[in-house]
Amino acid sequence: MTFASSDRPVEPQQRDSFNPAEKTPDLSPKEKKAVEGQSRPNAALIHETIRAEGESELDRTASALLLSGLAAGLSMGFSLTVEGLLHAHLPDASWKPLVSSLGYTIGFLIVVLGRQQLFTENTLTPILPLLHNRDGRTFLRVLKLWAIVLAANIVATWAFAAMIAHTPLFAPEIKNAFSEISHKVVASPFGTVVLKAIFAGWLIALMVWLLPGADSARVLVILIITYVVAIGGFSHLIAGSVDGFYLVETGQATWADYVLRFFAPTLIGNVLGGVTLVAALNFGQVVPELQR
Repeated sequence: MTFASSDRPVEPQQRDSFNPAEKTPDLSPKEKKAVEGQSRPNAALIHETIRAEGESELDRTASALLLSGLAAGLSMGFSLTVEGLLHAHLPDASWKPLVSSLGYTIGFLIVVLGRQQLFTENTLTPILPLLHNRDGRTFLRVLKLWAIVLAANIVATWAFAAMIAHTPLFAPEIKNAFSEISHKVVASPFGTVVLKAIFAGWLIALMVWLLPGADSARVLVILIITYVVAIGGFSHLIAGSVDGFYLVETGQATWADYVLRFFAPTLIGNVLGGVTLVAALNFGQVVPELQR
């Protein structure tokens, strides 16, 4: 994904509504220019930037989505890898989880900065074109995007988990750390996982919403948001799938455990958190501005 400003031209009436200097008519032209340079993009401009990106993603070919989704799933494997390495090498202390959770952010950094397709980000980006168009064709395009990206992400996370489980790439103490971390994804009841997944979906979609206005702070935004997901123990479908598949591949959990105790409740929660709490609410707040 990309979070740069849209290449699509902004209509004159929209461009005018985005100009903060118009609210300060008493300033000199030089001062107005300085105000524009310091002002943050408003909600309508962020919305249109993300909507344009969503339209671009919906236009991508199935093969491009598949390869990008596979790349994202493999990249997310580094969240478990780095977190496990930190966990294994840090001394047992009350602050250990706070430091090792930093490793969880690595997969997201690779995916977002590398513009790879991650399912949970797509609970916002293509939904804005759907809310704007509200037609069957756009709905089917969103379903196609979701199906391809989700399938590719899941297959890639399984491949990554199988590789680290069945090869001597990591020492036994590192694999023990992987196991300890991974058990958390199947440790809670169905309803609790749904709630944790709502928060994760909410935060990841908020991250996508924040990035267009973050400029040089994009890395920091990604780090902070995903770190909160990690220390909060919130359930993220793709990052958690690496953990779940690692347990399955090492015989510590069954496929039923993965599907019923993690995948199903997390899918429900992530979609609800991203679509309802971010896409719909943020769309609602900018509709009056877009209709002016």
